[in-house]
Amino acid sequence: MNHDIVRTRIEPAPSGSIHVGNARTALFNWLFARHHGGSFVLRVADTDAKRATEENYQAVLEDMRWLGLEWDEGPEVGGPSGPYRQSERFGLYDEAAQKLLASGAAYRCYCTPEELEAERARAQSEKRAPGYSGRCRHLTPSDIETFEAEGRASSVRFQVPEGRTITFHDEVLGEMSTELGLTPDFVIQRSDGSPTYMLAVTVDDLAMNITHIIRGNDLVASTARQILVREALGADGLPVFAHLPLLVDDKGRPLSKRWGDVAVRAYRDQGFMPEAMVNYLALLGWSFDDRTNIFSTEELIEKFSLERVGKNPAAFDISKLEWLNGHYIRGSHPDAIADALVSFCVRAGLPADTEEGVSILRRVTPLLTERMKRLTEAPPMIAFLFGGVEPDDKAAKALDGQDDYLRELSDRLASLDEWTTTSIEEAMRALAEERELKPKKAFQPVRAAVTGTLVSPPLFESLEILGRDETLVRLRRAAAK
Repeated sequence: MNHDIVRTRIEPAPSGSIHVGNARTALFNWLFARHHGGSFVLRVADTDAKRATEENYQAVLEDMRWLGLEWDEGPEVGGPSGPYRQSERFGLYDEAAQKLLASGAAYRCYCTPEELEAERARAQSEKRAPGYSGRCRHLTPSDIETFEAEGRASSVRFQVPEGRTITFHDEVLGEMSTELGLTPDFVIQRSDGSPTYMLAVTVDDLAMNITHIIRGNDLVASTARQILVREALGADGLPVFAHLPLLVDDKGRPLSKRWGDVAVRAYRDQGFMPEAMVNYLALLGWSFDDRTNIFSTEELIEKFSLERVGKNPAAFDISKLEWLNGHYIRGSHPDAIADALVSFCVRAGLPADTEEGVSILRRVTPLLTERMKRLTEAPPMIAFLFGGVEPDDKAAKALDGQDDYLRELSDRLASLDEWTTTSIEEAMRALAEERELKPKKAFQPVRAAVTGTLVSPPLFESLEILGRDETLVRLRRAAAK
């Protein structure tokens, strides 16, 4: 087939937010297509009606757009090979199944679930590899007539040729070979008429002229079967295959919901930025050199190649993702971070989605960027700017015996000609010097009284943002208590 015009694809199943492994696969496909000036196709594997809800479908599109992986063809964009939801392509899959039946490459299987389970149990007891025996391969017309009269449902199985070896080149793994002697005949269409993955993916890859199949290593075992179906459907040549290394956790286990959050949405909700997530996902199984970890999207497009994809499993390291996230927080315009913080603050119960709330965020955000690794760290630090506070245990301890000091400080602050960070700092340092107090001893009670905690943005700047009236109210209230 013609590989001059690169066409890649991703086909997530809409069962909720995209798994980070699928997001990494989508990113590599997107980068490869962009690097070569080709097309990136999004199609949605929504053949499972129980899981493929409209909400889950929209979540897939939202995750892709949040990551910045806009597609050239697919849902809501269109293209010459649509529709791009597999639930709307059943007629194409049935047509392919009928073609394979007519050519003898496939046959109808009338085995009941109970019969298939008995086969599996027998193979297990005899310590044989499980797999379909091929018992329906050679049914006579009389057998078929009998089963049809009984009302038996039938699936369609692909007839795997015997004594053949399938060989293909993988851009990551090298030369790969599969001997078909141990490959059982496999179902391509279920008894309800729905396609299996093997039929749907092959039909769609052919119809959409996909030139490069870049996917996870867990699917490498299915490649030989996919090649068989392609051949039987009359495909001319093979696409380029590239199977990406497995993602594992810090203990070397395949990344799974059993071990923690694995969905893109979970990391988004935890305060990670899309730029950091894209940069980090690119480093999972790919590297440009041993020194560079930070790449803009433009740099990734320029430098990405399949030759630099590794074979070994890639460990998902949350601390490295946090480090990258901190880098992107510090490197972003404070107003952009302030806008991103609105939703996190609202979720924490702070009225940050008002005109006044946004104004407060834009003023305080420059004080936060050096202190955050995640956007979720902001709301607790700035809650004092959105309403009254009650000192936590540590703050209450810092206030013990400080009533006289807080009263005098409030009087001095009340007399300031202007309410600025500089004038506030000068007044507070002057009082501390008169009382021979070290900065920590002088400023901690003020922080405790005003913010309700001992951890906050820089104190003098925070007081300016809070305002003279509210600052004095809180200092005097703490002194009175």
